[in-house]
Amino acid sequence: MNTILVTLPVNGTQKAVLENAGENCRFLYETDSSKTEELIPEADIIIGNVPTGDIHASPKLKLLQLQSAGTDGYTAPGVLSENTILTNATGAYDKTVAEHGLALTLMLQKNFYLYRDLQNQHIWKDMGMAASIADSTVVIVGYGSIGSLYAKMVKALGATVIGVKRRKSEKPEILDELVTMDELDNILPRADVVFSVLPNTLATRHLYTAERFAMMKPTAVFINCGRGNAVSAEVLYDVLQKKIIRAAACDVFEQEPLPSDSPLWSLENLVITPHTAGGFHLPDTKDKIIAIAAQNIRAVLGKDEYRNIIDFSTGYKK
Repeated sequence: MNTILVTLPVNGTQKAVLENAGENCRFLYETDSSKTEELIPEADIIIGNVPTGDIHASPKLKLLQLQSAGTDGYTAPGVLSENTILTNATGAYDKTVAEHGLALTLMLQKNFYLYRDLQNQHIWKDMGMAASIADSTVVIVGYGSIGSLYAKMVKALGATVIGVKRRKSEKPEILDELVTMDELDNILPRADVVFSVLPNTLATRHLYTAERFAMMKPTAVFINCGRGNAVSAEVLYDVLQKKIIRAAACDVFEQEPLPSDSPLWSLENLVITPHTAGGFHLPDTKDKIIAIAAQNIRAVLGKDEYRNIIDFSTGYKK
């Protein structure tokens, strides 16, 4: 009998989905991370982001199903046994992150962040020229399932959309252009909006340098809903303080929570959200994670195909 440890909070309906997939399996539900370390050695399958230091390359573990799209730390040597399959939640966060990105895009282009500041000061003032997404070139860096949905949204509003990804592939119909990361420097000068949804990898760390921001139009806006290590706080502050670009909105930062004394808080042209683009802020996000997990439970039992298997050499879905 396989033992399945579930460490994310689930309701009765979600439990039923998992238990239907894992018929004749033993289920353990525990959300307290201080208690999960004792249960991990018993588990054949784990659903949830257990602390990497608690896994100890458990030889019994057949599947670790993450509740996140990011795989930070789990592909490091010694964390998982070579016999453990790692899967993530790619696809579950598409709607919530893409909509968050769209909201931030319009907020920046229409100066809503400035008007909110004025409202708090009881000031009636016209903040001048706005931008139109219908006339914009939008560059999506880290084009994947989230980027695909965001592309559909901005394309529907009339934008020209360019996707940037690691490997060459056939261009989806929704995109006007699809390029690889080695062409990024050629694309950035054309961007009115840069929407970054990059994962946390060695290749993406501090990708957005001062030099790359300087390649962008002074009227461009930058939105980061991927991982915070793509740009350092120092570079971001300097670029925005000097108005190298018009404005930025970041849901993620290299250090989280963002320290209360960070100078980033004081920037008029930066919108900050506290890593809330993803998570379980939309009710159906967790249902989608459970559906992915259920499919992978069936795969362990030989009744289905695996979904979202991670390549340990890249940290990306195969």
